[in-house]
Amino acid sequence: MDFGEAIGFGTPPMPDFWIGARTTGEGFRESHVAFTAPNRAAVQAFYEAAVAQGADVLHEPRVWAEYHANYFAAFVRDPDGNNVEAVCHAPE
Repeated sequence: MDFGEAIGFGTPPMPDFWIGARTTGEGFRESHVAFTAPNRAAVQAFYEAAVAQGADVLHEPRVWAEYHANYFAAFVRDPDGNNVEAVCHAPE
């Protein structure tokens, strides 16, 4: 899927991996990498594993209704400063 600023890679109906070009600033800019999880428990497991390894918490697991009613995600910062997300689009 190509949205101009971001491209989603994977098999239909929903891409598994999204990547976007740098659009602000000069020099280093964090990347936002999002991985699709099969269920909410997998998002929680991602979050717990990342925190156990010392990742900085950006956002604890929760529903992000501003994206859509079933968007359940957690966000952490990796050692290189990137925003890494695990997201489940399925209902509870």
